[in-house]
Amino acid sequence: MTIQANGIRIHVQEAGDGDLALVFLHYWGGSSRTWQRVIDALPAGHRTIAYDHRGWGESDAPPDGYGIGDLAGDAQRVINGLGLQRYVLVGHSMGGKVAQYLAARRLEGLAGLVLVAPSPPVPMALSDEQRAQMVGAYDSRESIEGVLDHVLTARSLDVEAREQVIADSLRGVPQAKAAWPNVAMREDISELVKAIDVPVLVIAGEHDRVDSPETLRQSLLPCIAQARMEILPGTGHLSPLEAPGAVASLIERFVRELDK
Repeated sequence: MTIQANGIRIHVQEAGDGDLALVFLHYWGGSSRTWQRVIDALPAGHRTIAYDHRGWGESDAPPDGYGIGDLAGDAQRVINGLGLQRYVLVGHSMGGKVAQYLAARRLEGLAGLVLVAPSPPVPMALSDEQRAQMVGAYDSRESIEGVLDHVLTARSLDVEAREQVIADSLRGVPQAKAAWPNVAMREDISELVKAIDVPVLVIAGEHDRVDSPETLRQSLLPCIAQARMEILPGTGHLSPLEAPGAVASLIERFVRELDK
């Protein structure tokens, strides 16, 4: 389905039912498909919503408007458009930073926040050369495979998952690819996220080379009072594809705890 959000169409995948919805926000380079194996591993009884950020997957790609606030605004329109009464935000990497921004708004109905290998709320310190390399990281199959093997994963993906990552990365529009390293990654929302007042679970990969457990301990956990962290052994940055069952189990346990 599609939902009109801030003048553009956002592609949304919805499944299941239940009083508590899980809203999934994907990483820079991914799509709603990134979450499918996690969703499939969850027990029955959950309503799940996964959508494509603007410029990725099947959503529209406006010429500009790719800051964290813009992406959070789209997420809020999806939530409002579906009439969600009670929900948990589940954000991965870039989607994790967007979820932090959105949760800081203290939206009605937000019950909790799950941050999977999230980008911290502070700016990431990169040189101009490193940012330029990131902008071009998804330009070709060869460059994507290099990033996939040497940066994003600690475990080998099966052929289907690997081809999905390549296809999703290639499909992103140039303005969306450039905006994360040059704009959104540089945004400092560390003071804003101190307003988050719901339980927060942080899921980190033991061998994450993008946002390591130590980075998250130093740059994320001190900013969010109710955050606790779980570490997935032998896992890199793409845990929704490297260890979907383990991610689903942690999400399910977190959701059960919310209802106690």
